[in-house]
Amino acid sequence: MRALRGLPAFLYDFLLGEDPALAVAVVGGLGGTAALQAAGVTAWWLLPATVLAALAVSLRRASR
Repeated sequence: MRALRGLPAFLYDFLLGEDPALAVAVVGGLGGTAALQAAGVTAWWLLPATVLAALAVSLRRASR
């Protein structure tokens, strides 16, 4: 029973971690890549570009 109560806290900490904006950016990148692929566009480049942009923004915010 204790494991069932601890599961939501673990999932929140694992998926969102320290910076929920990074998690949202990755999910948005995955969704955008899937949408472009479904439209017939080669979109392998979108997710790495999204991750790099999100990393740059995160590093800029952390260095302030």
